[in-house]
Order: sequence, then C-alpha cells, then structure tokens
Amino acid sequence: MTKQVFFTFSILLVHCITTLAQPTAAPTQPAKPPVQPAKAPVQPAKPPVQPAKAPAPAQSAKVPPVKKGGPPDVTKILGKAGGFSVFIRLLKSTGISDQIYGQLNNSNNGFTIFAPTDTAFSNLKPGTINSLSDLQKTQLIQFHILNTVVTISNFQTLSNPVPTEAGDTGAGEFPLSLTTAGNQVNISSGLVNTTLGETVYSDNQLDIYQVDSVLLPQDIFDPKAKAKAKAKAKAKAEAPAEAEAPTLSKPPKSNNTNSDDAADTPTVAAKEDNSGAVGVSLSSMLGIFGVVVVIVTN
Repeated sequence: MTKQVFFTFSILLVHCITTLAQPTAAPTQPAKPPVQPAKAPVQPAKPPVQPAKAPAPAQSAKVPPVKKGGPPDVTKILGKAGGFSVFIRLLKSTGISDQIYGQLNNSNNGFTIFAPTDTAFSNLKPGTINSLSDLQKTQLIQFHILNTVVTISNFQTLSNPVPTEAGDTGAGEFPLSLTTAGNQVNISSGLVNTTLGETVYSDNQLDIYQVDSVLLPQDIFDPKAKAKAKAKAKAKAEAPAEAEAPTLSKPPKSNNTNSDDAADTPTVAAKEDNSGAVGVSLSSMLGIFGVVVVIVTN
C-alpha cells in the first residue's frame, strides 16, 4: 500500500515537473487580421487657403541714407560759437533749421547764412520781433539766407539784387544788395546797412557769417517806401519810351541844283496872296496919286 502511494505520488511529481518544464503557449492569434479600410480617407484636393498677408504700410517717402558723418547742423554750430541765442531760437521756432538740415542731407544744395548776434537783436526797438506774425518771422529769418554757397572771396562775383530765401527778386521781393570794397563786404537791406563780420563756419555746403545788425527788409518794415521806390523805378523805365515819341520827318532834299530856289519859290496860294497884295498896294498908290493930282489942279 505504501509502495502504491509512493509510486502514484512519483508519477504525479514527474507529471508536474514535465508540465512546468514546457513553455507557456503563446496566446492564440486571430485567424485573420482585422479588415483594413478599403481606401485611405480622402485628402482635401487643395490645402486650405492661407489668409492673404496684410499689405505693408505704405511709406510716405523713401528716406535717403544719412550722409557719412551727417550734414552740418546750423543750430549746433551757432550754439558752439556762442552769442547767437536769439537767432537760434527763431531758427527753431520757424522750422527753418530743420528745413536746412533736411536739404543739406538730401541734396547737394548749399546755403550762406548771415547770423545776427544777440547784441544786434538787442539794438532793435523793444517789441520789434514780438510784433511780427509767424509768417513775417519766417520771412525775416529767410531774408538772412542765400540759397547758394558764397565763400568770402566770391562776394564780388554776385550781381545785385541778390535773391534770398524769403522771396523772388524777379518780382522785387526781399532783395539784398551786396558790394565789396577791398576785403570788406557791405550788405544793404534798403533799411539797414552793415558789413560782413567774421566767418563762423565754412565747408562745401554751408557758410555762416556773423553780422552785427539785423537785416530788416523793406517788404515788412517799410512797405510804403518800397511801393514808392517801385513806382519811381517803373516811371524811370518808361521815360525813355515816352521821349522817343514819333516826330514828322522832313522831306528829303532834292539833288537838283535849283532845290534851294525851289524851296524859296512860293506856292501857288502864296503867289495868289502876293499878287493880291501887290494889286492892293498899286490901287492904293494910284488913289493917292489921283488925290494929289486933283489938289494940284485946283
């Protein structure tokens, strides 16, 4: 009995060992793979339209590149020189300093500036500048600027009247008169006469000269005198035309040697008058002679 139990137990043990020694069976694969869809999902014919790019903001003007080193700055030059604070203030308040800077940067144009000193402004009557309108202040500053570069040796080449930035000399507006006497340059506005002072700055685009008087244009400070001067100049210009009014020409002399006799020969009418005069004289003489004869007879 014990042997049978042991034998049975041995068989079971061998069977367990054999079973454990076998690898675990892989899970059963499905008989067929899952059915794939017949066709891939339809792709859209075209990719979605991308929204158009917003237009770039339009540039008002092409900004030219700044010149190497930058153009000369009038207000900085005058500020460094000192003694031009009033002129600098007017250059800035009228916007002329920015205009000059822009033109010097964007073009090859040049300028000549006559810069009045602070002393020159203080010599004006009180309220002279403050009484001007904004336009007149702009014209006053422009009157001190020439639209060309004039070196100290080239003033003698200018022809008067010299145009300024303030107006058109062709219409007689805001002219300056510049004359030279040796090394001295004289400036006249019609109301103010002064001489050119020292050179404050000079290059191939800008010349700045000091002046000791504010150049007052007649167009602003004495327009009546300007109008009278215009009328006088106009009358003077028209005077030669009136003097050359047409006159009756004398008849040409004849080449005939008897021309003098012909000239002295009376006309028919003159002959008739003379004959009549002679006839009257003879009648008068005969009448007197008759009277004398009658008296003698008696």
